[in-house]
Amino acid sequence: MKLKNILAVASAAALFASCQGNKSATNGEDSYTIQGKLNNASSGQVFLFELGEQNFVPRDTAEIGKDGTFAFTGNVEEPTFYRITLDQQNGLMLVVAEGKIEIEADAQDINGTAKIEGSEDSKLFQELNQLVNENRQKQVAMEQAFAQAQQQGNEAEMEKIREQYLAMQQQVKSLLAKHPKSVVSAFGTSSLIDPVNDFAFADSMATLFNEHLPNSKYTAMLNERLKPYRSTAIGQLAPDISLPTPGGESKSLSSLRGKYVLVDFWASWCRPCREENPNVVKMYNKYKGKGFEIFGVSLDQSRDKWLGAIEKDGLQWPHVSDLKGWESSAAQLYNVSAIPQTVLLDPEGKIIAKGLRGEELEKKLASLLN
Repeated sequence: MKLKNILAVASAAALFASCQGNKSATNGEDSYTIQGKLNNASSGQVFLFELGEQNFVPRDTAEIGKDGTFAFTGNVEEPTFYRITLDQQNGLMLVVAEGKIEIEADAQDINGTAKIEGSEDSKLFQELNQLVNENRQKQVAMEQAFAQAQQQGNEAEMEKIREQYLAMQQQVKSLLAKHPKSVVSAFGTSSLIDPVNDFAFADSMATLFNEHLPNSKYTAMLNERLKPYRSTAIGQLAPDISLPTPGGESKSLSSLRGKYVLVDFWASWCRPCREENPNVVKMYNKYKGKGFEIFGVSLDQSRDKWLGAIEKDGLQWPHVSDLKGWESSAAQLYNVSAIPQTVLLDPEGKIIAKGLRGEELEKKLASLLN
């Protein structure tokens, strides 16, 4: 889940229609003051929105003075994300807590020019947001370069780009890990870290937030997001799957104990899956006599298309499917939201790796089976 998706905004009209004040004190809450100055601002209003569970909720409005100044006062139960904006859509994100925050910015680019005093969390969010945006721009170029290298069959260049991408991801994780007492780190971990392929990091951060921010809604948000993935985390005994085979009889994942097993979630209609299949066939033929097996779980709905893809791609390992597409009981059990997706099990049925494909999968199998 990307930051821009977490910070999705409802339409400006809907937000304006429901605008309410937030100036009355509430028992158990701390008071705050936001004092701002917008250079090059014309007369008008500035809006304050609170980040809710799904969108931004309007909380207050203030008049912009002739000198560009404005002020908000209110109360918060805990450090909370707010946004200050002139157009009710784009604007400056702040972490508002007890005390006074001072802001100065150019009205033409509040987010890009803001100077903030009195909120270290807000400064941290600016740093994180800048890093995420820079990485997003780099990622576009990386994806283009990777596609070109893949077309050319340049494995060395592909591996180089993979390493660059992982290093880029590590920058974000390192910044989050440096601030285990900040709600920005808790929010960023929940928003930016993939719980499927980076569960260990996300879970370790959740442990720190449970210690330092036990009552924060952002800690609760992270814990709730990780909950479905705990049973399929690396090191856990893989939940059993028992579904019909192409022949109609039932086949269980646990029946393959004693071998390293790659659980391969795929579908006949999934182009990346079909493109990956020749590599998987190659690895299967190389290691199938060395204690390795594949358990194919299809997210198909058409039996004919499922069987046709198995035959056409030469997939000679065990296959199962309940032909329910994304509603597949196995996909839901393993929280599969994108395919191809793989889960690697050891001979005891414990999960030892997730999300391995291509060269990464081949290297892992070589280390285990050669």
